[in-house]
Parts: sequence; structure tokens; C-alpha cells
Amino acid sequence: MSQCVQEVGLYVRDQDEALAFYEKLGFRVHTDVRNGDYRWLTMQHPDQPSLQLGLFKPGPPVHDEATAQTLQAVVAKGAMPPLVLGVDDCRAAYERMHAAGVEFTQEPMSRYGSVDAGFRDPSGNGWKMIEARR
Repeated sequence: MSQCVQEVGLYVRDQDEALAFYEKLGFRVHTDVRNGDYRWLTMQHPDQPSLQLGLFKPGPPVHDEATAQTLQAVVAKGAMPPLVLGVDDCRAAYERMHAAGVEFTQEPMSRYGSVDAGFRDPSGNGWKMIEARR
């Protein structure tokens, strides 16, 4: 029996805004379908096509309005666990992404035997970008 993580979901405040942001990181749309007001939007990176990143807006039919507002507030505060983006060269990726308009919370820094940087998406989801150890 084979198992793998196929999709990881993030809560976002605006799916179109999130889509534009993740395109700056090199992700491409995998699935974008609607059922009434509900939108299933996933993206994947061409270097890792087996994993999809789901960009989901809290709300009906999954959440009531009060829960949706709470989830959006928690995400906006940066309270969700960070995701990690692995890169070959953190400083080069930082320069490319910064030029594309990604706002960083931490510039590349050498530590723990590698180089890492931090950024957040427009909804508040935190990311660490970590250079692969050589």
C-alpha cells in the first residue's frame, strides 16, 4: 500500500489575492472549480508536482460566519504554524522574490549550518525559506 501527503491547505482571506501571491513564488494553478459560492483552489510547484497547496477561504458550507471570522483573524495574526519552502540558494531566491514584490519578515541569515529567510503571504500565513544543506 502506498501513501503520501497529496495536499496541504491554507486559509486565505481572498483566493484571487492568494493566487497572485503564490504565482510570484512559482506555483501554478492545479484545480480551480466552484460549487455556488464555494471555491476549491489548489496550486502546485513545478518542482514538486505531487503536492498541491490548497488556498481555502473560511466560510460556508464548511464554517459558519463566526468561525470564519475567527479563523481569518488567527491567520492574520500569523498564529498558524509556518510552512517551509526549500530552496537551493536562499539569497538568490530572496532577491528574485523580493523583486517580485514578496514582503519578507526576515532577510536571509546564516545559522544552524544553513541560510534561511522568513515571509508571510497576504493573509498572514508564515513561511520559512531554508537553503538545502550542502
